[in-house]
Amino acid sequence: MRKIVYLIAGTYRAAGMERVLADKSGWLASHGWDVTIITTEQKGRCPAYPLHPDIHCIDLDIGYEDNNGLSIWNKAFHYPIRIVRHWSRLSGKLREIRPDICVSMFCNEAWFLPFIHDGSHKVLEVHFSRYKRIQYARKGLWGLTDRIRCRFDGITARRYERFVVLTTQDAAFWGNMKNLTVIPNPISMTFPQPASAMNRQVIAVGRYTFQKGFDMLVQAWKMIDTSGWTLRIAGQGELDTEGLDNIVTGFSENIATEYLKSSIFALSSRFEGLPMVLLETQAAGLPAVTFDCKCGPRDVVTDGENGFLIPENDIRSFALALEKLMNDTELRSEMGMRTYASSRRFSMDTIMEQWKELFEKLL
Repeated sequence: MRKIVYLIAGTYRAAGMERVLADKSGWLASHGWDVTIITTEQKGRCPAYPLHPDIHCIDLDIGYEDNNGLSIWNKAFHYPIRIVRHWSRLSGKLREIRPDICVSMFCNEAWFLPFIHDGSHKVLEVHFSRYKRIQYARKGLWGLTDRIRCRFDGITARRYERFVVLTTQDAAFWGNMKNLTVIPNPISMTFPQPASAMNRQVIAVGRYTFQKGFDMLVQAWKMIDTSGWTLRIAGQGELDTEGLDNIVTGFSENIATEYLKSSIFALSSRFEGLPMVLLETQAAGLPAVTFDCKCGPRDVVTDGENGFLIPENDIRSFALALEKLMNDTELRSEMGMRTYASSRRFSMDTIMEQWKELFEKLL
């Protein structure tokens, strides 16, 4: 039986990377692999997404996140101490487990993992775009730190036997790396038939953060006639929708049901890796109106075929594309059917066969 170890900060967050890890590791465990997930920040918390019962979970209890929200000087003081602790504990565990393959999900171990000589093949996978660290445009010392880390990411990636990114667009940003390959995220959510184009709901999904750009989506909603339509923004956090009674916010316990109650998906993000919600809504047959942000949408949406790709931050064009779909039932239906059909290229088996082929070549 082949052994594989995945390294991630924690599995307790209800976010895309954690969900993808649960899906991929579960597929491997059910196909005869011995799978271990090693975390640094779990601290006894339950996984946000159910894990296959045969998966082994180990937490090294490092505590990088204990300094979140504190000054840069506080982090600079504690980080070297935690790195030494992390390197030591991880080295011991890997020599104990003796995995055939070790996969870093680009967390704190990414830069030193290739220097641990436990006999395993080292793979690095990234779930954010090449320039994510600098897309927040932070100022001062934080901004300088972001630029240094962004530059160092390229050096780190070259040290691995294989470096896996999610999109062809992002692959171009990393430059000419002989170890680089593109494998998108798989869709674990399936639907027996596409959503009805008759449902008068537009759906958007994600945490109410700067990255997701819901402020721009709300602005776009204000620009057009939305009579008879509802905008459902499923997520958590604070979002200003004052004066707009046809916008519904808040967390959804059953997002698949929300997809099927909708006819259009709106992706207003400022930046992404490859958003899972875009793949899920494709599987549900929802044509997308999305900003052509870095990265993800361009690899999934063909403009005018299964949705509309809008230039980044062009709120007016985004609004007009929404209005066009909202006013044309036939167009929504045609795009929805094409969307539903094209989503099969991201099926779990299709994507995991690509991972299996990569692993087999290493072995």
